[in-house]
Amino acid sequence: MKIFVLNCGSSSIKFQFINTKDGQVIAKGLVEKIGEDAGLYTYKSDVYTKEKMEVVIPTHTEGINFIVKDLMDSEHGVISSFDEIDGVGHRVLHGGEKYAKPAIVNEDVKQAIIDLFPVGPLHNPANMMGIEAVEAVMPNLKQVVIFDTDFHQTMPQKAYLYAIPLEYYKKHGLRRYGFHGTSHKYIAIQTAKYLNKNLDDLNMISCHIGNGASVAAIKNGKCVDTSMGFAPLEGLVMGTRCGDIDPSVLFYMMETLGLSLDEVKNIVNKKSGILGLSECSNDMREIEDGIANKDEKCVAAWEVYVYRLKKYIGAYLASLNGADAIVFTGGVGENMSILREESCSDMQNLGIEIDLDKNNQRVKDVLDFTGKNSKVKLLKIPTNEELMIAMETEELLR
Repeated sequence: MKIFVLNCGSSSIKFQFINTKDGQVIAKGLVEKIGEDAGLYTYKSDVYTKEKMEVVIPTHTEGINFIVKDLMDSEHGVISSFDEIDGVGHRVLHGGEKYAKPAIVNEDVKQAIIDLFPVGPLHNPANMMGIEAVEAVMPNLKQVVIFDTDFHQTMPQKAYLYAIPLEYYKKHGLRRYGFHGTSHKYIAIQTAKYLNKNLDDLNMISCHIGNGASVAAIKNGKCVDTSMGFAPLEGLVMGTRCGDIDPSVLFYMMETLGLSLDEVKNIVNKKSGILGLSECSNDMREIEDGIANKDEKCVAAWEVYVYRLKKYIGAYLASLNGADAIVFTGGVGENMSILREESCSDMQNLGIEIDLDKNNQRVKDVLDFTGKNSKVKLLKIPTNEELMIAMETEELLR
């Protein structure tokens, strides 16, 4: 099947057109700054490239139109009609408890996405705009939504309940949901293949480390715990998000420092994490440079960042009673050898030993940096969320 994969943000559309038969990316690109005076459009295929062309794109519908015109262009297009698109797969942030599996878009699915706008205010509305844009431009195509939360819906109650009055869960759904599910699921499948194990027999810890970051404990191929919670704020220290924090800190900021609720929300989501601690950047490459120059703030930010990750790995090793593998993915997890080194070092008593020379190798595919005496496999596996979305869309449409 040929699947059109969309990941829509509030002012952006990231897309790939994928042939699921061989995983080939036929075309891909990005629409940026939708609704602004000067937008940007990137399109790439084997025969044609537009690199950050300046355009005015008022809405997501116009953005989809831009993409489709290039896909079907008479000179450099990759298809001749809509009939060659077998389906559209959308990444959607939040499906709540109602949707624990991918779903074909219908009125009920759309209403569920809308109902969760308050829980995912930055993502669900944008995801909905993408669905409506496809309906406007290609009304006869079947659309499938892949929820970022669905892989984590196998968590037991003891892992997803918060210790607040139970009525808040029963009436309002306040619980841990977890995110990055598409990535964690893809990595679990690829790890099972690499280890030549059945997925149902695989116990592992998946570390998706990018500007947003989360860890998942996977037992017998299913998620049993994850670091992100009701929203993507809980858990690890991230690029601009604070991760785990005593709620009393937030109360103090409002009651004593006089900050409004909106100001506090902005601080913990957009001004905290690595950016807040380093006071210079959320770009890990700049933090690395700062550490090399012995910048004390960068050093402190890095130490907090890695320590939080290492704590979660240790906690999930305990909850799983050991693991077959610890796997790193995401932009930071895949590219920063020092992150993998420091989060896996000094853990010999937990059966973990890292091979530093192997860890420092730069390879595009799977990297096995397991020490010779390690009881746990240490791997870097590149994630491919778009391919996972395409595969799940194909499976449902078949």
